[in-house]
Amino acid sequence: MLNKQSVFLIAEIGQAHDGSLGILHSYIDALAKTGIDAIKFQTHIAEAESSIFEPFRVKFSYEDDTRFDYWKRMSFTLEQWKEIKQHCDEVGLEFMSSPFSQAAVDLLEKVGVKRYKIGSGEVNNYLMLEKIAQTGKPIILSSGMSSFAELDEAVAFINGFGNDLSILQCTTSYPTPAERVGLNVITELKQRYPKHKIGLSEHTGQIYVGLAATALGAELLEFHAVFDRRMFGPDAKSSLEIDEIKQLAEGVRAIQTSLNNPIDKSDNSVYTGLKKIFEKSLAINKDIGEGEIITFESLEAKKPAEKGIPATHFKEIIGKKTTKPLSKWSFINWEDIN
Repeated sequence: MLNKQSVFLIAEIGQAHDGSLGILHSYIDALAKTGIDAIKFQTHIAEAESSIFEPFRVKFSYEDDTRFDYWKRMSFTLEQWKEIKQHCDEVGLEFMSSPFSQAAVDLLEKVGVKRYKIGSGEVNNYLMLEKIAQTGKPIILSSGMSSFAELDEAVAFINGFGNDLSILQCTTSYPTPAERVGLNVITELKQRYPKHKIGLSEHTGQIYVGLAATALGAELLEFHAVFDRRMFGPDAKSSLEIDEIKQLAEGVRAIQTSLNNPIDKSDNSVYTGLKKIFEKSLAINKDIGEGEIITFESLEAKKPAEKGIPATHFKEIIGKKTTKPLSKWSFINWEDIN
């Protein structure tokens, strides 16, 4: 179960390691210092999830002839995945990885994942959803490509197994422009699925929407991580850099602390001392003789409080006569007027 009192922060490395174990482990060390809760990867087994008919099988890098070749280059062995998880454990971060095939689920079960994150393109993959649900582990479902009708069906399907389920608003666009983030959907999801934790998976490459989502009550935030947005990779431009992630985490924790500690605006007793210092008493802004009439123009309000008539009562003394001479800037008390 996720802690409802603290936003669960997931930094997705995804493919930012570009197939290099050395770079991958560097990401783990760097992200361990940012204040996040989990690091997420993607587990691709090219033969199991892709075919020659896949439209995405295009050359898009200097190193790979096709996307299939790219997925092959991004893959790691079981032992390497176990070492990756061990590193995450050592730095106190939860290891997560999104599977894209039955075979990937089998592999991750051997690695020992605590929970599963379902990518937006897999919401209708009921074959894999059932395999994951059968593990009994918590599931985080991203809704980027789903209508409410499709999402309702997937949620009902998973709920049939009794898994702890979280649902993320997501826009499948890299990077996502601000007008397509859909922060309004967070509130709609909370109303539609009140028994489930709701969050945001975002790809803006900026920290702002994550902070806004937290203020709206999001309980999970997922975002991509990269050392530098100028690096190669399908998600680089839509990712947050390491220092930005630290800034986001600090902001989220501050917002969450504020939300978890409501104040009673009807009780301002905590300010009693400060009110005496900063609130003001009525004073005269010029020398005035006995029997002269107090006017609006002759009044000033000066700190501190309780040295004269409270400034809130100024209308009650306008038009009154003084009972004695008052020097410029002196406070006015009730006995000074009649």
